[in-house]
Amino acid sequence: MNYESAMRAALERAKFGATASGDVPVGAVMLNKSGEIMALGVNQRELLRDPVGHAEIVVIRSAARSLGTWRLDECTLVVTLEPCAMCAGAIMQSRIPRVVFGAWDTKAGAAGSTCDLLRDPRALHKVEVITDVLKDECSALLTEFFSAQRPRV
Repeated sequence: MNYESAMRAALERAKFGATASGDVPVGAVMLNKSGEIMALGVNQRELLRDPVGHAEIVVIRSAARSLGTWRLDECTLVVTLEPCAMCAGAIMQSRIPRVVFGAWDTKAGAAGSTCDLLRDPRALHKVEVITDVLKDECSALLTEFFSAQRPRV
């Protein structure tokens, strides 16, 4: 399956979310078993003053409501940034079998950077992880955002 078009949709959501609320530009889409986008999410921590308002959590909740079940075992999560430990836990708890991401998060990533919760051999539910999809575009969006946040010296 070609995940680039889904990642482009996630990137567009990330840009929209950052513009609309000032949140860190992370976007996510959930694909159904046919590979069609069934849910969209963006970071909403600033917008909702919600510490768990990560794009992955937002899109998981939306997909679960849409399907009427917490078991997302026929879905694929596509996200612009490597999931953190909290999101990795939510991914495993919702039984998502596949995660696709663009940019690595060397400070908080839990899909290979700081740890690899999604593929831990001790985990009850293991997740296929596909990396580096539109990596440069995803990384550039975050770099631009954080550069604009830092005061000029």
